[in-house]
Amino acid sequence: MSLSEEWVNTELSNSEFEILHRAPDVEYSFYNSVKAGDMDAIIENCKQDAFINLEGTGVLSQNPLTNIKYHFVVTTAMITRYCIDGGLEAEQAYRLSDFYILKMDSCTTIRQVADLHHEMAKDFTGKMVLLKKSSILSKPVMQCVNYIYSHIKERITITTLADYTGLSENYLSRLFKQNLGVSISDYIREKKIEKATHLLRYSDKSLIDIANYLSFSSQSHFTKTFENFIGLTPKKYRDKYYKSMW
Repeated sequence: MSLSEEWVNTELSNSEFEILHRAPDVEYSFYNSVKAGDMDAIIENCKQDAFINLEGTGVLSQNPLTNIKYHFVVTTAMITRYCIDGGLEAEQAYRLSDFYILKMDSCTTIRQVADLHHEMAKDFTGKMVLLKKSSILSKPVMQCVNYIYSHIKERITITTLADYTGLSENYLSRLFKQNLGVSISDYIREKKIEKATHLLRYSDKSLIDIANYLSFSSQSHFTKTFENFIGLTPKKYRDKYYKSMW
């Protein structure tokens, strides 16, 4: 039987049993809530476990786990594109999408996929909240923020950012503090520690490897900085959260 014939037979069967897909408005509303940074709506959606209510969404696989995984990929792809349309930097959005889809690939139960979906949706929504807050930032500060995100593995200094923006170090430092309420050096450290928490939770990299990866001068410097920001040493943080979702 050709694919065309198979499609005709499937379509006749679906029509006979009145198998219909639900209106897209519900999904559009969810995607737009993420795009708008409406965290309350997303949290409520997660509480209701709406993601695993697949009635009217179509069957993508006869295997229930594979089916929910396919829906996860579709939802993540849609959220990614809605957020890019809402102003999220494209490379950041695609990297985040890849990160969560790869994490989903290792899930072994529907519950794990659903829980990860909730984390993914809230993560994207949180980034849209921050994006809207940053819309009042001046262009040089936004340039710095984007540069820091893209070069987080490197040793970034005020001199580096001043050269990048074409401003003096003193003026850029004042402008950055006025816009974000923190110094450039504190912001860089905060973002490096944020990246470190992800590596500690979701990778097998050793502490020294993470310290080197994020260009800390030593493991002890990394440990001290991490503890100052998080309140736990990197080892205690990993012991508490390492792959806790799984």
